[in-house]
Amino acid sequence: MTTRILYQLPDAAAVSEDGRLVEYIPYTRQEAGAVFLGKVERMMPGLDCAFVDIGRKKAGFLPLKENSKTFSGGLLRSGDLIPVQIRKEETGEKGAFLSRDISLAGTFVILMPFNCFTGVSKRIESPEARKRMKETGEDIAGNRFGIVVREAAEHADPALVRQEAEMLLCEWNMLQKRIAEGGKPGILCGEDPLSGLIRDYGGKGPYTLETAEQLPEPLRGQLKAALNRVIPLKGGGNLVIDRCEAMTVIDVNTGSGSAGADKRQTVLNTNLAACGVIAGTVRLRNTGGIILIDFIDMDYEEDRAQVEEHLRNAFREDREKTVIHGWTRLGLMEMTRKRRGPELQ
Repeated sequence: MTTRILYQLPDAAAVSEDGRLVEYIPYTRQEAGAVFLGKVERMMPGLDCAFVDIGRKKAGFLPLKENSKTFSGGLLRSGDLIPVQIRKEETGEKGAFLSRDISLAGTFVILMPFNCFTGVSKRIESPEARKRMKETGEDIAGNRFGIVVREAAEHADPALVRQEAEMLLCEWNMLQKRIAEGGKPGILCGEDPLSGLIRDYGGKGPYTLETAEQLPEPLRGQLKAALNRVIPLKGGGNLVIDRCEAMTVIDVNTGSGSAGADKRQTVLNTNLAACGVIAGTVRLRNTGGIILIDFIDMDYEEDRAQVEEHLRNAFREDREKTVIHGWTRLGLMEMTRKRRGPELQ
């Protein structure tokens, strides 16, 4: 069982698993998931979007077509005041990516008050469990709201799952009052990083919450090392991480670990060791978007399959949605990770 510690620090929240730092979130403005009252500045029919003033320096980008089969927000006009939620925070010259399909997350369920979709987390893999959780979600939601049943609900008391859904519905009702009373763009509700960690890791198993003035020295060393461009691997080899405009590229090298050893086994061992370090570093840095991994070339299909499975397992504890797309025709491992909040630098 994973030994997990959540740290409440003066300027950040953090998580360690089995003595390894996997998340560090500064208490700077974290707005992904926050709900705002926005004012439509201008409509862009040609781009099928609108730009919305949410009370920040940059207007947010709002697609007019939502990624939902059961939600339709209706027509918009310039000057309309509407509630929106930040899906991706602003980066560089780009404003925040917004949605009108608001969702409120709990440990067991995600409540979606504007649609009628019932879904089950893809992390629940058993067909029997998925069917059971789908029925649970439909029973709780009825025709009142949409709901996604999270992984933590699979082994939870159904009464607790229902209770949380009703609590989230009460939160939404209170939020509606703030929306009705709001007269100008601005934030309506947000979430501090520590609360998000407690919510998401609370369903993964037991954890310890510690309040400290600073991270323990070993974890501080890990944080510093993880931000380097070159990260050494145990047994030899290293990772070289480069952030491009559109993606992050990770190169795996054997380094001095290849001397005097069987080439196939050395390459495989280095690639397998790299999987855990890549997952830990990506989670700690909060790297999002497209990630390409250039593993050391392998001549055997079974070795490539083993590395791919090892990488999937390494990301199982990640809070963010991560998709391992597999090997490209050029022999690169392609994956994507949900971009949520700024990357740690």
